[in-house]
Amino acid sequence: MARNPKLPRISHGEETLWLHLKSYKLEKLFSREYSFHPDRNWRLDFAIVDHKIGIEVEGGTKYGKSRHSKGAGFVGDCDKYNAAAREGWQVYRFTTDMVTNAAAVDFIRNLLRDRGIA
Repeated sequence: MARNPKLPRISHGEETLWLHLKSYKLEKLFSREYSFHPDRNWRLDFAIVDHKIGIEVEGGTKYGKSRHSKGAGFVGDCDKYNAAAREGWQVYRFTTDMVTNAAAVDFIRNLLRDRGIA
C-alpha cells in the first residue's frame, strides 16, 4: 500500500508506542495523526479526540540532532503546542527513549485510569 505523501512518516517511537497501546488494548481510544487545528495542517501523533488529549513522540532528542530541539523546528513546535492548548488540548510529550523503556505507556495508562477513561 502506498503511503499518503501528505502525511508525515511514522517514526520508530510512534510505531513502538502504537504497539504498546495495542498490547494494553487501548488503541481504539486513539486517533493517529489527528489534525486538531481548524486553519493549520498541524497534527498530533495520537489523540483521544473526545477528551482533547494529545500525545506527541519527539524523536531524535537524545543527541540534540532533531528538528524538535533546535532552530525553526523548535519554534514551530512551540507554536503548535501553544495553539493546541488554546484550542483546549492537553498535550503530553515523550521522547523515543521514554517510549522504548515503557515510561510513556505507563504514564498514559495511569492518566487514562485517573481520568476514568480506561
